[in-house]
Amino acid sequence: MIASGEKKEEYRDFSEYWCSRLLERGSWNVRLFDTVTFYLGYAKNRPSMTFRWFLTTLGEGKPEWGAEPHKKYFIIHLGERLED
Repeated sequence: MIASGEKKEEYRDFSEYWCSRLLERGSWNVRLFDTVTFYLGYAKNRPSMTFRWFLTTLGEGKPEWGAEPHKKYFIIHLGERLED
């Protein structure tokens, strides 16, 4: 759904692991990014998709896009898809 442009956001658990990657160290401020890249698998030549990073928020995701109802997530809002 992300590849087709239908899904414009991606969810990451509100966990210690993702807090350490998405928040500024020692702060509740969200880190700023230029792009977001998704990879399919772990192979060296794996397919990927890169998007402009638009915004990261905290909230409930949409169940029709894979989120568990009433669960808090980091919501990564995606901008336009860039060349891979």
